[in-house]
Amino acid sequence: MRNDSSHPFFRPLWRRVLVVAFCLAWSAIEWYNDQTFWGVLTLLIAAYGVWALFLNFDAGPASGEER
Repeated sequence: MRNDSSHPFFRPLWRRVLVVAFCLAWSAIEWYNDQTFWGVLTLLIAAYGVWALFLNFDAGPASGEER
């Protein structure tokens, strides 16, 4: 069974980087506005994104191959 992070949408590296960068930028904005709870929450989401989209990412078969 595939999980959401192995969806074909995340196969290009730039999309994975963009998702994590967006979460980090959102966290920075929350910290700047003294919203500690939301800053921590979005930082944890970004950390999960790093884990799921970079450290534990499975790109799957190359195009043209079947699973």
